Amino acid sequence: MQEALLAAARKAQRAAYAPYSRFLVGAAVLDDQGRIHAGCNVENAAYPEGVCAETGALSAMVLAGGRKVRAVAVIGTGSAWITPCGGCRQKLREFGAPDMPLFTGNASESGPTYTLAQLLPESFGPDHLTDPS
Repeated sequence: MQEALLAAARKAQRAAYAPYSRFLVGAAVLDDQGRIHAGCNVENAAYPEGVCAETGALSAMVLAGGRKVRAVAVIGTGSAWITPCGGCRQKLREFGAPDMPLFTGNASESGPTYTLAQLLPESFGPDHLTDPS
């Protein structure tokens, strides 16, 4: 599963549109039906209007009918391991549990694995909005 997710994220990274930062990112999510959905970052001249790779992958999953993320992979440019930005961490929390694994890597290597709870401790999620009565 980890290698398939990383491969999908690497493929998505090659399609990224990042003419300003030149920082290409690919992401892939595994849904609860065992399907992999990928996304890439898409920059915009009006910088805050860009889209992160993780957001694209989540959108692809939702479009395909997925509602739960079981695992995530993120690939960035260069040798440093990257993790999702704060906004994407919260978006991942909407669809994933705190113990969900997040795999990192680059073009040729696998990097560290984190849980969502490590990246977003004491997070707020859909379970907080459930009516206990």
